[in-house]
Parts: sequence; C-alpha cells; structure tokens
Amino acid sequence: MAKDYYTMLGVDRNASEDDIKKAYRKLAHEWHPDKKGGDEAKFKEINEAYQVLSNKEKRARYDQFGDASSEGGGGAGFGGFDFRRGFEGFSNGDFHFEGGFNDIFSDIFGAHRGARGRGTESGVDIQIDVEISFEEMAHGVKKDVSLRRRMLCTVCAGTGGKSGTKEIPCSKCGGAGQVRRTVRSFLGMFQQVEVCDACRGRGKVYRESCSECRGSGRVLRSETIILEIPAGIEDGQMLSLSGEGEAGERGGRPGDLLVAVHVRPHPTLGRRGNDILSTVTISCARAALGETVPIETIEGTVSMKIPPGTAPGEVFRIRGKGIVSIGNARGRGDHLVTVLVRIPNRLSREERKLFESLREIEE
Repeated sequence: MAKDYYTMLGVDRNASEDDIKKAYRKLAHEWHPDKKGGDEAKFKEINEAYQVLSNKEKRARYDQFGDASSEGGGGAGFGGFDFRRGFEGFSNGDFHFEGGFNDIFSDIFGAHRGARGRGTESGVDIQIDVEISFEEMAHGVKKDVSLRRRMLCTVCAGTGGKSGTKEIPCSKCGGAGQVRRTVRSFLGMFQQVEVCDACRGRGKVYRESCSECRGSGRVLRSETIILEIPAGIEDGQMLSLSGEGEAGERGGRPGDLLVAVHVRPHPTLGRRGNDILSTVTISCARAALGETVPIETIEGTVSMKIPPGTAPGEVFRIRGKGIVSIGNARGRGDHLVTVLVRIPNRLSREERKLFESLREIEE
C-alpha cells in the first residue's frame, strides 16, 4: 500500500503550500534525531513526504496515482506492482523490455525516482528557536547560536574514502549503479531496476572507507555560528539561512537552517504593525489643565505635551519613534500613546470641596 504523505504531515489534501511548509517545519523540529526524544526513522518519513508534497509536479502525480485510498487503487495496483518505482528493464516469460518503457511512463508515474542518480543526497534542514527581547527586536541583534549537526568530514573532504585509497567498481551492482529486483504480479514475474544502495548509483566505492566518517562523508559536530536578526522582525517569524543546515551526503547540497524568532513581551510597550503602543495615566486636574509628561520609547525617554482638556482614551502620536520596516531603513512607524485619566475613589475634605466648587461653576 502506498504511503499517505498527507497523514504523515498532518494536513488535508487541499492544504496550501504554506500549510505544508509549516507542518513540515514543526514536525521536523519535533522529530529531529539530534533532539532528545527525536526519531530518525520518523524524521526520514517526514522529509520524504515533504519532498513530494512541496513539489507541484510530484504532488500532482501523487494525488492521481500514489495515494492508496484514492480512486483507481493508487500506485500499488495490479497485484501489488508499484508503478511509481519504475519500468526500466523488465521481463515476463519469453520477452524482455529494456529502457524505453521507462521513458514512456516516467512523466505519468514518476518512474525514474533517482534510478540514474549520481549518489549524492541533499542535507536535511534544521529548525531552531531563538528568543529575543522587545528592544532587540526594535534595533536588531546578533546572537551566538550553538548547533549540533552533520558537517562535511574534513579528513576525506566529504568523499567518504580513506586518503590515498582508489575507487573500485561496486561489487553489488558491478559498476552499473543499478540493481535488478524481481517483482511478482498477476501478469507474471518482472524485473525492476533500482538505484544500488551500496554505491548510491555511482557505480564506484572506495576500497577503504574514511575512518573518521565511516564512508558517509559527514561527521556529527558542534559549532557556534553568529545569527544576525534584523530590526523589525515579527514575533514567530521564520528566518532561513541557506546552506547552514546539515551537510549533504557524498557532496550533496547542504540543507538550510530555519530559525523561528520569538519576541519576549515588554512590560509597558506593545506593537501593532510598525507602530509601538503605550499608555500614560494622569489625574483629572492635569487632564483639564494640560501637562508635559515623560514617555518611555525604544530610543530613550522623551517629553510629550498633553494639551488642556484632553479626554480619557485620546491617542497622541510621537512620529518616527516606532519600528523600522525590514528591508527599508527609511520606513518606520510611530509611537502611539493612549492617555488614561485616573478618577479618585476616595477624596479628602479639601478635594471634595474643590470638586463641589467645580460642579457649581459647571452648572
């Protein structure tokens, strides 16, 4: 039965590209084998599902032929023969078909599936979480981040072979880079071509493997990198650092580093878009008479004049004291101050007389 990639990622069949990407990043972070409680097998399944569903063409073919629950029996029909695995080289009884059949069906069923690969495998993405303060969000910050990831082996330069050792033809595939697998179906016995798992399709292996990486070309190593977080980043926003993930196997392209940035709340300041929000509380008398009050901004304390007769809830704007727009140093929000008027619940005799006198005047 074909794998249900949608269930693996926890999304429905109508999920958008963004939904699929978000689900993948969350699950990859949860199941990464370097994390406590991670699961390498589960992690590989998640990556496999994402590689298919994140590619429009692969997803379209999968939706039509690859889902065991879909109409038409999915990719494992015809007595268990998996069309998606390819038709390059099969025989049944007295006739043998080589090559062309695969070319005919590859666009329909995705039959190649790496059957002529070069033995390289891209590195996986890594996701981490970083917390910064409100002030660091406003001004931007550099953070030292410790990573533990598979990196290119410096002893063999990623080849996987012992220094001075020559490459020899792979004994499993005889140098072809492919092996045949016999498949039984109701039509008879078929021979199916697959990538050799010993040499990863290269057709060659090193006579002796590198003692440091044991032939994989990668080693698990800890490293500290400097992460530059731009001013104005949103809480929960994801940064992507190309090539900073795990190294690819045998010279494959490295993965990316995905950084989820979380901003700690400020005790007195808030944010709405690129504007900063705060409040100031004054007495009834000061609201009526007007006053100049100190306001804490991200660039220090400034004086703001509150005019006479200010009503409770009135908002004043301090221009240019907000958040910088990412990628636009000249684009910047404002600081919005909401005035709150304090109404006393207990009055002294003198205060009561003054309020009574004011009430008589108003009447």
